[in-house]
Amino acid sequence: MRKLNFFALVSLFFVTATLICREAAAFHQEISRFQPGVSYVVIGAFAVHQNAIRFTSHAKSLKYDARYEFNPSRGLYYVYVLDTQDREKALSEARRLRVESEFIDAWVYGGVLGDESPGVDINPVTEGQLGAVRHEDPAPGASNSSVTEAAASTTSSGEQVSVASATVAPGQASREVEDAALGKRFIFELYRARDNKKVEGDVQVVDTDRSRRMATYKGNESVRVASPASNSGNITLISEVFGYRKVQHNLNYNDPQGPEIRTDAQGNVIVPFELVRLQRGDIAIMYNVYFFKDAGVMRPESRYEVNSLLEMLQENPKYRIRLHGHTNGSAPGKIISMGEERNYFSLTGTREGFGSAKKLSQERAEVIRDFLVEHGIDASRMQIKAWGGKRPLFDKNSPRAEENVRVEVEILED
Repeated sequence: MRKLNFFALVSLFFVTATLICREAAAFHQEISRFQPGVSYVVIGAFAVHQNAIRFTSHAKSLKYDARYEFNPSRGLYYVYVLDTQDREKALSEARRLRVESEFIDAWVYGGVLGDESPGVDINPVTEGQLGAVRHEDPAPGASNSSVTEAAASTTSSGEQVSVASATVAPGQASREVEDAALGKRFIFELYRARDNKKVEGDVQVVDTDRSRRMATYKGNESVRVASPASNSGNITLISEVFGYRKVQHNLNYNDPQGPEIRTDAQGNVIVPFELVRLQRGDIAIMYNVYFFKDAGVMRPESRYEVNSLLEMLQENPKYRIRLHGHTNGSAPGKIISMGEERNYFSLTGTREGFGSAKKLSQERAEVIRDFLVEHGIDASRMQIKAWGGKRPLFDKNSPRAEENVRVEVEILED
């Protein structure tokens, strides 16, 4: 009798295990049915094209290889930081971003963005399928700076999961992250030294002891900054507004003190950043100017920083600059050049050719110069230096190799 019970239990175990395996296989088959071998790590979804551009620019300012693409099945623009054939790699990266970055609701999309065929949104923690992604547009007449564009999706179990971030100006830290942190209130005052005029820009907050960036916040407004993970509370505040010299403050989060640091009536800790324009001999990297692949044409999100350079040159007619063009690697290849239509931020009307990496870096510097000339800056105030891939910041095969593709501005006279 005991033997019979033993065999009955063994049989029941195998039957149960088989049913579980079948259910799991059916689930993964359902998931993979929508995945033609591509998985995207998505950090935000937007109904408004301009918002997707701005959020992509913000993610790029944090050194993520961010891009966006329209998802016809959702009717939303998806901003993503990784696309890969390795689904497990994508899930792992999304889980890491949730823990180690401000993108606390990162998820994985399986499918082909831009394709009409349906894909699937996956919660990287449960690996379950997310439901319909929805969003809330700003009310008519509402200001973009005061209205949050939110998106949420529902898992098959009914769990509500936030999957998109706030509407942001270029480089503005996510409001959702600030609110969730409920940290100390700061106002980072960014102002021009010569006339005390407020300057638009961002401040990076770094955990000093761990040498790890915590977040990036918009200047001249009240923001909540989370406490650093290190026990000492030491933080470093860095302002690198394009066109101005870098300013850095080291202080203690728990007891912020220093020259001109004060607390206002609302409890905000005021940290002043006196910004001085670039001077002769300074070299500034245009971190937020991006180019289409193999092209001497800028991507749309580059407008903001190119206009900042234009404003700097208009402000001081004595400025003379040299634009240094750089590529990632020195191999020759296809070059997409701006056509006669003079579309600085679009591939419309471009022409294709072939040339060296040096030629490509030359065209990328020239397209910025030509934009400035078209907007009234005398061409004699600007020089061009093409380097190709001779001066990389990182190895061409490193994860940060994309940063080798850049234009630098050297101040020759001020």
